[in-house]
Amino acid sequence: MVQVTNFYAVSSRYGTPEDFKRLVDEAHGLGLLVFLEMVHSYAAADEMVGLSMFDGSNDCFFHSGKRGQHKFWGTRMFKYGDPDVLHFLLSNLNWWITEYQIDGFQFHSVSSMLYTHNGFASFTGDMEEYCNQYVDRDAQLYLILANEILHALYPNIITIAEDATYYPGLCEPTSQGGLGFDYYVNLSVPKMWSTFLESVPDLEWSMTKIVNTLISDREYADKMIVYTENHNQSISGRQSFAEILFGGIDKDSHHYKESLQRGSSLHKMIRLITFTSGGRAYLSFMGNEFGHPKRVEFPTSSNDNSYSNANRQWDLLEKDGIHRDLFSFDKDMMKLDENLRVLSRRIPNFHHVNDSSLVISYIRGPLLFVFNFHPTHSYDSYSIGVDEAGEYQVILNTDEIKYGGQGILKEDQYLQRTVSRRVDGLRNCLQVSLPSRTAQVYKLRRILRI
Repeated sequence: MVQVTNFYAVSSRYGTPEDFKRLVDEAHGLGLLVFLEMVHSYAAADEMVGLSMFDGSNDCFFHSGKRGQHKFWGTRMFKYGDPDVLHFLLSNLNWWITEYQIDGFQFHSVSSMLYTHNGFASFTGDMEEYCNQYVDRDAQLYLILANEILHALYPNIITIAEDATYYPGLCEPTSQGGLGFDYYVNLSVPKMWSTFLESVPDLEWSMTKIVNTLISDREYADKMIVYTENHNQSISGRQSFAEILFGGIDKDSHHYKESLQRGSSLHKMIRLITFTSGGRAYLSFMGNEFGHPKRVEFPTSSNDNSYSNANRQWDLLEKDGIHRDLFSFDKDMMKLDENLRVLSRRIPNFHHVNDSSLVISYIRGPLLFVFNFHPTHSYDSYSIGVDEAGEYQVILNTDEIKYGGQGILKEDQYLQRTVSRRVDGLRNCLQVSLPSRTAQVYKLRRILRI
């Protein structure tokens, strides 16, 4: 968890302020945008170097009493109704843009700002949950002001909300009663995957839940940003997916190869379905793309203030093995979007979701995606509906040997021709081979006119 002590200072991890300016300039020179994760949702409780007790009182910037303390994180909660606090926070946003030419902000943990219970409540989507006594009206006003002012002063600025409650109007213009964000991060997706991996047996994974979570907000799907796992799952106290999937594997066990294959397969499949079925953008925390085996662990009292795990082991990519294979797959997955613009297409049509066979299939643009999550069952001629009659070719297969797979599908199985039979409510179907725990991406190669 990020606990900011100085809102107007660059972390020494980036070097000096001039070093950070050069980093931003280099990024801009490469055509990249630079976003800052803005933590205005709370502040560090450290009274020696932070804002807490800044003027000797307990409520200079923050609420007094319980309201001023985050009950789970031990951080201080801003008093957004105070004009001086508003000036401080709004000026902070402007300073990062003018001083460092930042292109946008991701507002961290908007949920903890919007509600006095800090977002730690059950949300069913009932409108009353967003309009009751637990909503912090002053925090709402601050976010509206922030978006209104930023977009007025800097028309090209981009603001992103990190929210897990599906707050209505999050990305609606302020002129229409919304909070004015350009995009929002769907936090429920990585939470679902971590729950499945940690607590649900493979045979009990719900395909319906996967699909409903990935497309939980169709109305604002074009505003949604998704990721498989976030930074909170890769730093102190949490486990990255790679740790869950590979960390407990015993190399001397008779089941070593089987366990490694399971971890590799699920790592690829989870990333592929999240990347290609979510919104218009995708986030990845550094190292997740090649299954970094350990979390980033910053120096704390629990590890004797050690820096030993405060790094990423980039040398893993220099060796043959699972990490290089996963990285090869990730690169080709990214190329899929570069070449065919997957993320810019309309939200996918999930036309086949089967909780018995554990198979999911959907169409997005010119591509057909098929996933078999079953841990043991493979299917020789599984019927999947398609609209267009013709020849379909596999252009990405998670089970290829170069990705650490088993290479079960042979070259002559990469080209499939449709059968004139109505399946999944569509006019034609493909009868495809689906090895267990694999996914394939098909592209229509030639249309047949009858």
